[in-house]
Amino acid sequence: MPAAGAAAKCGRVAVLMGGLSAEREISLKSGNAVLEALKTAGVDAFKFDLQENALQQFMNLKADRVFNILHGRGGEDGTVQAVLDMLGIPYTGSGIYASALTMDKLATKRILLGSGIPTPPFMELASEDDCRRLIDVLGLPVFVKPVLEGSSIGMTRVIDADDLLPAWRKANQYGAVFAETEISGSEYTAAILGAQVLPLIKLDTPREFYDYEAKYFANDTIYTCPSGLDEAMVGNINELVEMTVKMTGVRHWGRVDLFVD
Repeated sequence: MPAAGAAAKCGRVAVLMGGLSAEREISLKSGNAVLEALKTAGVDAFKFDLQENALQQFMNLKADRVFNILHGRGGEDGTVQAVLDMLGIPYTGSGIYASALTMDKLATKRILLGSGIPTPPFMELASEDDCRRLIDVLGLPVFVKPVLEGSSIGMTRVIDADDLLPAWRKANQYGAVFAETEISGSEYTAAILGAQVLPLIKLDTPREFYDYEAKYFANDTIYTCPSGLDEAMVGNINELVEMTVKMTGVRHWGRVDLFVD
């Protein structure tokens, strides 16, 4: 818990949560936890649930700084960041460029490829015709995903060619779509706080994959930390995570998800 003086230096903090994206409910859940933690630490913090009249809300915002815990479009894609920059209000998390880049999975993967950072083979699916070509390009199984959504929303694991078009149509409800080759192996997540890579966490779920339900609601997901990987492997992964953060311009905090095959 910070000293009273440190908490006072924060001034009045708006905890920006909710919003209008498909991840609204998760943002509210995260935001309320952040709000409670800040208040417990003695920070003068209040809830700021972004609604449809967002610009007017921002113009009336009486806060010294913003703790941005919005999820998804509008909150993580550079939009809110641009408004806060324009108003001169400091905020947590990445700026406009890094937010816009990392919200776009295809753009991020292309940056990773160009930087020599391993990422699964992928293919943009702009139409149903692309789905028919995908088998020859990537083979199966694949994951079909919206380009601009998080939390596994709209995502489907496809192991049978007959399921490709339904998976594409599901993802296409959220905009642009791509497919990514499935990587067999154990799944891990690496959190970044400032310049520090935090200890890796191993993720295990009995479900087909680590989906929306497994991430936020299921009680059968197992999180293991320390991860069980040897020191050399952890060192290699941390280097890749640090490089990813550098190449994407992420600041303050972030997370890199990965598989070890």
